[in-house]
Amino acid sequence: MSDTAVGAQPSRVYWLYLIPGMMGFIAIILIPFVMNLVISFTTWKGIGIPKFAGLRNYERLLTDDTFWHSLLNTVAFVFAMAIIPTAIGVLLAALLFDYISSRFSSALASFFRAGFYLPQILPVSAAGILWGWMLNPFGTVNAILDAVGLGGMKQNWLGDPNFALLSLMVVMIWLQLGYCLVVFMSGLARVDPSLQEAAELDGATWLQRFWTITVPLLKPEIFVVGLTTTIAALKVFAPVFVLTTGGPDNATMVPSQMSYHQFFATNRVGYGAAITTAQMLMTLVICFIFIRIQARHTENDR
Repeated sequence: MSDTAVGAQPSRVYWLYLIPGMMGFIAIILIPFVMNLVISFTTWKGIGIPKFAGLRNYERLLTDDTFWHSLLNTVAFVFAMAIIPTAIGVLLAALLFDYISSRFSSALASFFRAGFYLPQILPVSAAGILWGWMLNPFGTVNAILDAVGLGGMKQNWLGDPNFALLSLMVVMIWLQLGYCLVVFMSGLARVDPSLQEAAELDGATWLQRFWTITVPLLKPEIFVVGLTTTIAALKVFAPVFVLTTGGPDNATMVPSQMSYHQFFATNRVGYGAAITTAQMLMTLVICFIFIRIQARHTENDR
């Protein structure tokens, strides 16, 4: 047997290990995606035979004020789920790793890390009930404001269109912060401690070391966290559904909640599929931009 045949045989065997994953991808992702795309060009109530409608659903989408308002809300959730938790997560990770762990103990840093990560392991329904109880007009937040003499600031935090979106953003920051913190602390574990020690001996302050050493070395983790949290923000559904269902007066409406409403409340399945398709295309474009930026930074760092 030739050397070429010997080398080719193992490579063919390796492809067999991809079959289960490929089958799962086809069954769970590709087929539903194609079906959703086809349905988006039809008028269908979920029963009977769909009627071809061409681009009518997408034309309606472009003139739907609720859809555009939901996109603006999505931008707000990107800030609440990606930008703000990433910035706070980097800072907290550096504080826990450089200050708490080195000056007190690693066990104390691990305790704080576990505390921040706790919201990630809570079921969304449980977290939603908790925050709904805290933010209702007779809940904990208003009770605390009363107790400290700030009763004039009490609000119906989830029932007032002026405060509902801001309240949800606070909840999402609380939910996402632990994930960002854990990833960044894992990234800091691979940083050579001698870099920090040398900078400290040269007289660099903690803030200077944070900007010149910690942040640049965490760049791969920042890209990963930024991408995953942005995708989560673009498709956020469960917290909105549990706390506000997109209300009041569409103040917290997002594309996922809007498509759910079209699918199951109004039975406009074709229009709901068009919303989902537009949301998916927007997510793919943003993912492509993230990956291109990361690739460019990787090439510049070599």
